[in-house]
Amino acid sequence: MTDTRLITVTPRRARRRATEAPERSAISDADRRRPSVKATMTTLQVAFFSFLVIAGVGPILWLAKAALSTTQDTISQPFAWFPSGIQWGNLAAAWEQIQVGRYLANTAVMALGSTISTVVVTASLAYVISILRPRWAKFLSGAILVTLFVPGVISLVPLYLTVVDVPLVGVSLIDTYWAVWLPAAANAFTVLIVTRFFDEIPREIIEAARVDGVGPLRMFFIIVLPFSKSILGVIAVLTILNSWKDFLWPMLVLPGSELQPISVALARIAGKTDLSLQMSAMLLGLLIPIAVFLIFQRQILKGVSMSGGIKG
Repeated sequence: MTDTRLITVTPRRARRRATEAPERSAISDADRRRPSVKATMTTLQVAFFSFLVIAGVGPILWLAKAALSTTQDTISQPFAWFPSGIQWGNLAAAWEQIQVGRYLANTAVMALGSTISTVVVTASLAYVISILRPRWAKFLSGAILVTLFVPGVISLVPLYLTVVDVPLVGVSLIDTYWAVWLPAAANAFTVLIVTRFFDEIPREIIEAARVDGVGPLRMFFIIVLPFSKSILGVIAVLTILNSWKDFLWPMLVLPGSELQPISVALARIAGKTDLSLQMSAMLLGLLIPIAVFLIFQRQILKGVSMSGGIKG
C-alpha cells in the first residue's frame, strides 16, 4: 500500500519540480530570508527609491514653491517654506502679463501638427518597408538606419538652409509652423519602431487580403492601421511630449513672437520679467505635459511592450 502511494506521488513531485521556473536572481530565496540580507536589501531599495524621488520630483516641487513665493523669498531663502505666505496671485499675474495662454496655444498647435505629420509619415514609410516590400525597401531601411548615427547638431545647419529656401519650390518656411511640422515628420527612430511592429503582423492575413482583391491603399486602412493603434498612439503621445519641450529648433525657425511656443517665449522674456512671474509661467507650462503623461502612462507602457510585435 505504501509502495503504491510512493509510486503515484513521486512522479507528481517530479513534474512539479520540472515545471518550476529556475531562479534568475543573483540572490537565492534562502538568502533573501536571512535577516541580515533582508535588512540590507530593504535599506538599499529605500535609499534608491528616495534618490529617484528627490531627483525626479524635487525640482518640480521647488518650481511650484518658487512660483507661489515672492521674488525676494526665492532669492534670499530659496529652500524656505513660504516665508511670506503662498502667493496665489502670481499665477493669475503670469497668465495676464506674460500672456501664457497665447504661448500655450502656440505650443499646442505646434505639437498637434508635429504629431499628425509624424504619425502619417511614420506609418506610411513603415507600411512600404514592411508590408509592400518593394525591391528598394532594404536600401530605404538602411538609409533610415544610418541617419540615427548622425548627431542632430551636424544636420542643424543643412536643415535650416533647406527651410530657408525649400528646393524646387523656392519658398521660405521661416516663421511658419511648417518649418517645425515637416522636420518633425522625418523621425528615423519612430519609423524603425513601427516597421518592427508591422513585421510581426501575421503574413497570412496580408496574403489572404491580397487573394480577396484588397488593394494596397485599402489594406493599409482596414487591416494594418487597426492592428497598430497601440503603437501609433504611443508615437503620438511621445511626439507631443517631445514637441512641448523642444527649444532650439523652434527658436531658430520661429523668430517672431506671434508663433513662438512657451519654451522659446520664456527664454526671450527671462531678463525682462519678475522672477516670481517667470517661475509661475514655467509651472503653468509644465502642468500640461505632466498631465498628458499621467493620463496616458498605461497606454505608453503597454504600447512599448507591444512594440516587439503582435503575439498571435
